[in-house]
Amino acid sequence: MKARDLALQGALAVVALVAAYLVWQRAPAGAPGDVTVVELPARALDKVRYEDEARYVELYRDAQSRDTLWVRLGYKPSKPLPPAEPVAGLVPGADGGAVAQAQGAPDAGVSLLAAPPAPPPPRELRANEVAEKLFPRFAPLRATRALGALETKKLEEVGLTTSQRKLTLTLGGKVETFTLASTTGGWGTPYLRRDSDGQVFLLGPALLPDLENASSRLVDRRLHTFDLGEFDSVVISSGGTSRAFRATGKAPNPVALSPEEAPDKPDEFTRNWHDRVWRLMPVDLLGRDEAPAGGEPKEAFRVEYRRGGKSVGELTVARGTDGFFARTEHTPGWVRLHAGVDPLAAEAARVTTPVSSAGGP
Repeated sequence: MKARDLALQGALAVVALVAAYLVWQRAPAGAPGDVTVVELPARALDKVRYEDEARYVELYRDAQSRDTLWVRLGYKPSKPLPPAEPVAGLVPGADGGAVAQAQGAPDAGVSLLAAPPAPPPPRELRANEVAEKLFPRFAPLRATRALGALETKKLEEVGLTTSQRKLTLTLGGKVETFTLASTTGGWGTPYLRRDSDGQVFLLGPALLPDLENASSRLVDRRLHTFDLGEFDSVVISSGGTSRAFRATGKAPNPVALSPEEAPDKPDEFTRNWHDRVWRLMPVDLLGRDEAPAGGEPKEAFRVEYRRGGKSVGELTVARGTDGFFARTEHTPGWVRLHAGVDPLAAEAARVTTPVSSAGGP
């Protein structure tokens, strides 16, 4: 064999090896995240909205601070109720209801339409760490497969013909809307159809459940972002009286509290009282600027936390018409507390009374 033929065969062998290596290194077709549905950087994403026939959820950046993420939970207007039996002597009103028939008008009845109640205002709540990780996964939005434009029969099979579930992305001021397969379509995998061009994609199974259960998975329920041991003093106020305590210790143990007038004498009663206050948990979170149904609650007691003489946060507990509420430096509004706060409110008066004035603990 000639030297030129050997060189040619060697070059071809090298090319074949390189091609095989590249094929081996390449991700398999259809791998998760392999198909790009929306190609935009996460920083351009302003809002993610999920909705079904009854409610909606929005994850969005704060207008004043792009680094702050919020959750908006809302309900859509209810569908009109079925008409009742015709009632003689009534005619339709301008607002869609019914009014008395004018004298001399034909004696014809009309159906009374029961107007559905208006939905409550949406709630705006702080997003938690789960939401912070979920949000950038929508930009760029990726799918496991691209199925193209499906025929009507296939769209019906996967639950995309009559579905009221929607996913809407707002990216840099541009809105991109998708129809999500209904949960009764007989397919457990999340299909979505891009409304702009009818293209259908297959999403990964872990992208939508957090949005569907946003009230329990995406809302920040913490009262404070600091922990025990990250403050060195507290000021407790109740009934117009305040008392300062020095704080020592750190989590997971309760902090010891000593009155500033007697720093070498830890106050066991106040320590136990504050330990119960620190473990208060909200049972319901009201949204930003949302007032309790019974009006603004009346303050029962307040605890301010300080470190190095500077405030790091505070807790205000207030009595409402239907229970106790609280708000802190971290909550966007009031939160409803569980039952059993009355003893804490009553004992706050003892905590804020100096020993010298009370005649001893």
